[in-house]
Amino acid sequence: MLSTLKTDFRIIFERDPAARNWLEVLFCYPGLQALLFHRLAHSLRKIGIPFIPRLISHIARFFTGIEIHPGAVIGKGVFIDHGMGVVIGETAIVGDYALIYQGVTLGGTGKESGKRHPTLGENVVVGAGAKVLGNIQIGDNVRIGAGSVVLRDVPSSCTVVGIPGRIIHRSGVRVAPLEHNNLPDSEAQVIRTLVDRIEALEAQLQELKDIRSNSKTPVLVTAMDILDEQLKHQGYYQAPACNIRDKTIQEFLDGAGI
Repeated sequence: MLSTLKTDFRIIFERDPAARNWLEVLFCYPGLQALLFHRLAHSLRKIGIPFIPRLISHIARFFTGIEIHPGAVIGKGVFIDHGMGVVIGETAIVGDYALIYQGVTLGGTGKESGKRHPTLGENVVVGAGAKVLGNIQIGDNVRIGAGSVVLRDVPSSCTVVGIPGRIIHRSGVRVAPLEHNNLPDSEAQVIRTLVDRIEALEAQLQELKDIRSNSKTPVLVTAMDILDEQLKHQGYYQAPACNIRDKTIQEFLDGAGI
């Protein structure tokens, strides 16, 4: 346990530029204090001592604003930054070197018994106000955007944003844990794609109107054929997997697995 506590202490200096000296970190960082209380309560609970672990958890909540059930399993090097309003449920598992911000909930979705809280892998970042609910698996190196609500499993090395959370794959791109400004905006991407499609269709319709107005003979069939050929040329009749525009929209509607 001593090695784990040392790791919890050191990780703060690595991830918080405001941490300047050990005295300040020890007495003024509620995330570290909550973990100290929890590790004591968790150890007592493991050896079967009743009531006392929950009392320690309640005292820690009073002083830090962070509620961690004594039954939760917290890995080494976990950093709860600021921490006010963080709730970690009884059967939750948090992997090594996770980074959790204020207002995060690792909670359940009902009154079922057994494992009912999420499992987080290693190096997971959970943004402020995010809710991860239910007995789900969050893979290693996952980044969950602030305010997101995650209700299903997330594979490793993905970014999750939105309500409900949608997976955005970032293959080959390594992002530092603190760079929250690099989170993608899937809603904006889909809206931009739809606007582009509408503009293209409007341009094609205007072209058909010009053809019809300049022609002395009816050209309805010819005009529809032209529109059909233009749509085929731009790939709108292809399968979504072969069309980047359609693929973007379909992944958003499907939640890309979420």
